[in-house]
Amino acid sequence: MQLRRSNLGKLAARRFDVLVIGGGINGAVAAAALSGKGASVALIDQRDFAGFTSQHSSNLAWGGIKYLESREFGLVRDLCRSRNRLLDAYPSRVLPIRFFSTLDRGFRFPPRLVWAGAWLYWLFGDARTAPPRWLSKATIEREEPVVGTARYAGGLEYSDAYLHDNDARFVFQFVRSAMDRGCIAANYVESLGASRVDGEWVTRARDGMSGAAFEIRSTVLVNAAGPFVDAHNGLTGERTAHRHVFSKGIHLVVPRITSSRRILTFFADDGRLFFAIPMGLRTCVGTTDTRVASPHTGVTDEDRQFVLDNINKRLNLAKPLTRADIIAERCGVRPLVVKTDGTAADGDDWLQMSRRHQIDVNPANAHLSVFGGKLTDCINVGDEIAEHVAAMGIALPHADYRWYGEPHPSVREEYLHQARLMDLDSYTSPQSIERLSSRLWRRYDQQAFELLAEIREDPRQAEVLIEGTDYLRCEIRLAKQQEMITKLEDFLRRRSKIALVVRREDIRAAKGLMEACEILFGPDAQAKFDEYFEEHP
Repeated sequence: MQLRRSNLGKLAARRFDVLVIGGGINGAVAAAALSGKGASVALIDQRDFAGFTSQHSSNLAWGGIKYLESREFGLVRDLCRSRNRLLDAYPSRVLPIRFFSTLDRGFRFPPRLVWAGAWLYWLFGDARTAPPRWLSKATIEREEPVVGTARYAGGLEYSDAYLHDNDARFVFQFVRSAMDRGCIAANYVESLGASRVDGEWVTRARDGMSGAAFEIRSTVLVNAAGPFVDAHNGLTGERTAHRHVFSKGIHLVVPRITSSRRILTFFADDGRLFFAIPMGLRTCVGTTDTRVASPHTGVTDEDRQFVLDNINKRLNLAKPLTRADIIAERCGVRPLVVKTDGTAADGDDWLQMSRRHQIDVNPANAHLSVFGGKLTDCINVGDEIAEHVAAMGIALPHADYRWYGEPHPSVREEYLHQARLMDLDSYTSPQSIERLSSRLWRRYDQQAFELLAEIREDPRQAEVLIEGTDYLRCEIRLAKQQEMITKLEDFLRRRSKIALVVRREDIRAAKGLMEACEILFGPDAQAKFDEYFEEHP
């Protein structure tokens, strides 16, 4: 809370080169790229960072194999290269994973064509992953007995990538990187609109916690408000060549379906790719694709039944999944880019519309609007925004700086070496110390050195604080200092994925949760606890 209060004062007191509105993936990489290259940057979001669309993805960094069907070969090639870039830049956070895909008898494409498409996909990705493999029915039954084969002609296995932690955590790490390089960021700050005055943008802002109003001044304004880009452009009077339409996607988190580390892939009844994604002791199942008029939406009984029916039809489960098995739900909208006149929307197959991003630039007003996009392509978005901002005359003194990626491997090796040298009574084997240290590095990279120092000073800091999770006491302390946690939901749902894998009633009863609240919120602990469970009954 102290970090946020400090940054609120700086937002009103300074003048910035760039103000980024929106702390989802597009805004986070914009702030990280511009800060890393030397611009003075402010970042605000009316909710928490990654508090809307960016917390509801499938947690995949994938090249878009489905776009081969619509012959968007250039897009698939670009996305595969973007996926590879993430694999190389974030070897601890973005990992390759196999997709185990089945094909119905009578599928709309013959098996040989699908098989050829899988090899083409592999080649588009520069053969960076393991090659595809054809699966006979016997192979499916032997390797994934949970998959029912009565309706299938066979299948194939291919590779893509996934986020080891949740998507919102991945987004926040870009925000943290931006702040480490001088960005002044604050969550729960709403933009009420902006005006161009004497060659600069004056943005009217409101603190969502206190209600206090203030102004933020910047030379350039980047509208990265995700599904609210169009609404904010209306507040500033910006007219653009593109706009958004919305597709609702939901996932259900259920008990683990299979112990394998593959993603099970099917074609749902509506023809869309449908996933069962491993999530530790859970499986995330989905997704739907429903056109909606507003970004504000929710899970309906029809949505739940669609997902349950589709997964039950395709798996040999001991007993069918029911609503009682649902541990958590994810529901978000995909902002899809169309032309403002609608010419690119009405003629396209809704299920085939891509997540290609588009940046509309108004050089006269020094304004950028970022439409669409996805996690896979995030580094490219950051680079492109930096190029546009530089073209507007903003000096980037470190234009060639590599603003993304984990620290050099030698830094990670030194960290792991220090961890191996520690003698912790709490851990009985070198293997468990290795798992712990790897997990802390993945979540915090260089900040993990601080955690080791705390544990050396006080071994109690290595204890799991919240029962039923793997979060240590020292992590909660670091979160308080560095991660701008304003509400309990910020920690449970976005900085961690506790709320995605633990039932709500078990979270409430978890030993240590109130102590965590006391660390995070001090005298406001009980109020923040009550607020969360009142908002999420």
